[in-house]
Amino acid sequence: MSSLQEKMADFGFESNDDYQYHLRCLMNNPCDGIKTINVEGHKGRRKTAFANAFGRALDSSELFYYDFTQKSEVEGKAVIPPSQDEHGITEQAVNNFDHIMSEACAFSEGEPTIIILDQLHTADFKEHIRIYHFIKSSEWLYGHNSLKASTDNLLLLLISDEPLYHSLQKCSFRIWINTISSTQKEYTPKDFGLQDDIIPLMKALSKVFNKLEMAPTHSEYMNIINDIHINIQTEEQLRLSLYGWIEGVNRELLHSKMMLPLLTEVILKMQMYHGVDEVIIESE
Repeated sequence: MSSLQEKMADFGFESNDDYQYHLRCLMNNPCDGIKTINVEGHKGRRKTAFANAFGRALDSSELFYYDFTQKSEVEGKAVIPPSQDEHGITEQAVNNFDHIMSEACAFSEGEPTIIILDQLHTADFKEHIRIYHFIKSSEWLYGHNSLKASTDNLLLLLISDEPLYHSLQKCSFRIWINTISSTQKEYTPKDFGLQDDIIPLMKALSKVFNKLEMAPTHSEYMNIINDIHINIQTEEQLRLSLYGWIEGVNRELLHSKMMLPLLTEVILKMQMYHGVDEVIIESE
């Protein structure tokens, strides 16, 4: 597991997929504007969890988050109150979005800074255009104000359930976030502090994971191993543990008849591992 994976797991996003290469591609690209990641994936908040953990794993001093679906009563509220200049021209109140963007620009002048813009598909198209111009010019404009962001310190992450505006796609690096880990990892007994006598049982579990098209993370696999040592006695209990601990398990497939022989094999190997002579197998 890379240091980035470990840090992201610490911030709530555990995956067998390593995003170190994606980060290297982005950071080594000689673009003149704001470095931007387009976080794609299936609908749901896993993309948000990824962006938050990814940003915090980079040890940025400041992380700013804005969700375009949060249109509450404070949306039109004056974060920075209206004022008049020396010519008597009234400056408009600053909404939440502009306030966050201006704050991020200011912080980026001195510190590594992350901006996460979530649910962008619900935003007015004019906001897409503003974000595009910001990426290209590193300048955020609102009202009569202009703030410059540091292209060296600022990283922008865009999250949308629908394809981004074409121009935004062209100036960002896309990362696809699966609903489950896509990278299969071959665990060994040493990964869990166990002896080689558990290998036949782990091989039986691998057949189950392959049939379910699952790639459990280390902590998910560890929870299953713990239940095997303490709780699981039957195929149904094995089903409950698999569904309970592993994210994204297809419950219908897990409970189908085609899975029963593979689950039974796990129970048999588990009984042999525990040194139990008599084996009681459930029938359906």
